[in-house]
Amino acid sequence: MLFQVLKILLCGAIKILNSLGIIDYLSFGSEIGQIKPLDDVASVLTKEPKEFSSLLKTQLKSGLPYPKAREVAIKMYFGNSPIYMEALQNPNNILGVEYLKALKKTNSSIVPVTVKRESSEYTSTKIKNGIASATGIREMLQNGKNIHRVVPYETYEIIEKLQTNGNLITSLKCFEQEIIYTLRKMPLADIAKLPDVSEGLENKIKQAANSCNDLDTLIQKIKSKRFVETRIHRILLYALLNITQKDMVASQKANPYIRVLGFNRHGKRIISAIAEHNPKAKIIVSVKRFLETNKDLTLQDMIMKDILATNIYTLKYKTNSVANLDYTHKILEMK
Repeated sequence: MLFQVLKILLCGAIKILNSLGIIDYLSFGSEIGQIKPLDDVASVLTKEPKEFSSLLKTQLKSGLPYPKAREVAIKMYFGNSPIYMEALQNPNNILGVEYLKALKKTNSSIVPVTVKRESSEYTSTKIKNGIASATGIREMLQNGKNIHRVVPYETYEIIEKLQTNGNLITSLKCFEQEIIYTLRKMPLADIAKLPDVSEGLENKIKQAANSCNDLDTLIQKIKSKRFVETRIHRILLYALLNITQKDMVASQKANPYIRVLGFNRHGKRIISAIAEHNPKAKIIVSVKRFLETNKDLTLQDMIMKDILATNIYTLKYKTNSVANLDYTHKILEMK
């Protein structure tokens, strides 16, 4: 279930773009910078031919975690060709493959284009040629370093204001007490209903939550070769936000809404064009108005998850730590 949330978001976004008919190309960054190997891998992962499925099962039986087993199976399927060996090794390549899978699953006519990632690698914490990865930027923020050299000026202004007000949330660790409290409170059966929880993992999660009070120790107690750290992070967020397997299935089947958080002048024109081209598109500029007029129960549940996420997020604000900002926070208008 690698990137399960991402898959839902991507497929939902592609569904919207397909229905609008105003997007011809989709560009994304990757370490390879070539579309064909990523597209070939996406085709195999979408269709799952027997040979690949057999290779994947063999690797899983050997004890490899799913992401590594999938990577090895792909390498073997393509005869250990160097270009295909890279396809599932780097985060941006993996993300690119998920974009391509979403295009295929929705039978999209949108043409994918990839741009080769330059300078700083995805997980690098070093600044190279004035460029830093997202990981590097987050680490700089956590260590109190100035990031003006590696982000656009507008972004820097926003982050500086958040820092000044004590409202910058830099990592999941900020919510470790809330997460552990939630897991201690949850019945074992409810933990078992969380997405990505299988093979009795709920027992290990419950035992870990009952025996520690910090996030790092919690994750170390839960993770294994089969259940890697990124998967554990997702499960902890599912628990905190009360997202169940049933919610995930319902989200996959829904025609999602478009939640507008901010725009510049050009973006405002695009939103207007979308609304004019497709009057049925659910574009949210006012949460209150959407809740009053929407009749789709699945979308109602989804927007309530949005509101819950904001309410939990603002718990760590040092100023203006109030609930229900989704109702009162204005859309961000950029120049």
